[in-house]
Amino acid sequence: MDFWQLTIFCKVVEFKSFSRAAEAIYLSQPTVSSHIKDLEEHCGFRLLDRLGKEVLPTKAGELLFSYAKRLLALRDETETALSQFRGITKGTLNLGGSTIPGGYILPAIIGRFAKAHPEVQISLTIRDTREIADGILNGDVELAVTGAPLSDPAIFQEPLFEDDMRLIVPAGHPWAKRKSIPMEMLKAEPFVTREKGSGTLKSLDQSLTDAGFNPSCLKIAARMGNTVSVCEAVKCGVGVSILSTRAVERDIQAGLLAAIAIEGVDLKRSFYLTRHKKRTPSPLADAFADFLRKAN
Repeated sequence: MDFWQLTIFCKVVEFKSFSRAAEAIYLSQPTVSSHIKDLEEHCGFRLLDRLGKEVLPTKAGELLFSYAKRLLALRDETETALSQFRGITKGTLNLGGSTIPGGYILPAIIGRFAKAHPEVQISLTIRDTREIADGILNGDVELAVTGAPLSDPAIFQEPLFEDDMRLIVPAGHPWAKRKSIPMEMLKAEPFVTREKGSGTLKSLDQSLTDAGFNPSCLKIAARMGNTVSVCEAVKCGVGVSILSTRAVERDIQAGLLAAIAIEGVDLKRSFYLTRHKKRTPSPLADAFADFLRKAN
């Protein structure tokens, strides 16, 4: 039994899935299955039950999971203490990013930070805002940048970057040459939106509501699990959408999409530096947080 096996086991339990656990730790599903099999042989118990699409721990698995989380937390605490003693920025940092900051902002910043600190390894998990918050709460993500404020009292957030959203339409759309449209015109068009739990969707709903427009009046043609899928759907004529201009900048420059303001609606929002309120951040997390603030 080693820390890596315990890490894999905990991921499978938390995600209730071999495939999602494999994706989160950048392994193939057969490799994850092989590690779990070795762990079960070492323990002498079946640790996981495959129940349809879900994977759930057995009673022995529940017992191991409770101890494994404590062991992994103690390992991280030990590494943090040693890092503080050395005063060196090195080690592994588990970062999280909701779709827009994770896909369009953090990679470049991580690259600059890694160049300045070559002994650092950074793991970036990209999920919707709610899933990233869950990762922070269960200790899988130490620091994150998310696209919506969270109400959970255990989570601390501070505004970091500003984002500008716009109505996005395909280049051949009748509105494509306009600089703005009245918000009432939104009711006339099929709409492509992100899935529930998305920070973009939460911010959009709040902006429309603040402007006196009921988001339920939108004719939702499709909901997509990521921004890339929304962009492709808009380009294919499925409907229009409201997205971060950061995410569609290249398509706009290529003449494939157009970005339009909505009269009377403030579509500016913030991205938030997000972490656990009560957990002491590692020196590496503090160093990266400072780097993020200076990158703003």
